[in-house]
Amino acid sequence: MSETGKIIFDTASRIFEDLSTAEVINAAENGQWPEALWQAIVESGLTLTWISEEAGGVGADMLDGFAVLKAAGGAAVPVPLAETMMAGWLQAKAGLPVGSEPMSVVIGGLHWDGEVLNGSVTGIPHGRNVKNLVVILDSEEGAIALCCKADDVAVRPVAGLSGEPWDTLEFKGVKPDQLGALQDGVDEAAAQALGALIRCAQASGAMAQALELTIQYSMERVQFGRPLAKFQALQHSIAAFAGQVAAINAATDSAAETLARNNRVDNDTWVEIAAAKTRLEEAVNEGAAVAHQVHGAMGFTYEHQLHHLTRRLWSWRDEYGSDAVWSVRLGDEVLKWGAEALWPKITAVSNPR
Repeated sequence: MSETGKIIFDTASRIFEDLSTAEVINAAENGQWPEALWQAIVESGLTLTWISEEAGGVGADMLDGFAVLKAAGGAAVPVPLAETMMAGWLQAKAGLPVGSEPMSVVIGGLHWDGEVLNGSVTGIPHGRNVKNLVVILDSEEGAIALCCKADDVAVRPVAGLSGEPWDTLEFKGVKPDQLGALQDGVDEAAAQALGALIRCAQASGAMAQALELTIQYSMERVQFGRPLAKFQALQHSIAAFAGQVAAINAATDSAAETLARNNRVDNDTWVEIAAAKTRLEEAVNEGAAVAHQVHGAMGFTYEHQLHHLTRRLWSWRDEYGSDAVWSVRLGDEVLKWGAEALWPKITAVSNPR
């Protein structure tokens, strides 16, 4: 991590620790917007981490942004920071100005006639809370990004598995404020891949925090006269949990490094992201199960942090395509390589140099 990146990460971690508390998260899930948390995020420039200084952003490395996303995942931050960062990156790829208001991204699913947008899309994170929406569409003229005011869109509130808004949006003759042609090969598929990698980064941070909570609780909780951590069966389970955390972090970091190096979702980057998203399902399923087995009912109590993490993990594993979807895509790509190219391709994609 660069010196700038370390400053950004430390700043983000302090903000999340102070302002993304269990009380704030619970209140957000009950419909209360965490204004103090969002203002602190905006004032620190975290929403503009991936935007160049020339465009009014922080100008940090992409890896620094993914480090922030890991920290946000570990704190179960109940605001659309990840979505706003993603929207800003896509706006920049279309040569559009980027602001600091909360944003979310809509990928495909709408009809664009050259003037207005029509259609319905489901599962839009924080749809009711954002001020702007960035719509990514593959048109006859190429991939485009359209920026719309959220107030121009009808919202049907839906709660996701995480407890956060996962809303349905209705576009009826919505005229975008801005439109730009996407560059560097960015299209609907690339935007979906970026979203998948962002969810892997958030999940990596959440799993690491859940593991830390599990280890701590196992050492504090006494059963049959000794701490849970002294029971060999639980030691094995926690060790397996740690292995899953290491695996998803390694897969996510490899994909993030490839994206940062290329600054585009080319074929190598896409393969790395597909591998990480495919790996996420197993990591979440096994890791969350161990965490709740160790904590027992305590992990689901209203005030405890664990369920804030695991409910988001269960949601993130399916967003932007489940492991089944990405496994098929990855398998189809690998089959194209052929037997002779398989090993050279794997080692070439995995090599950060």
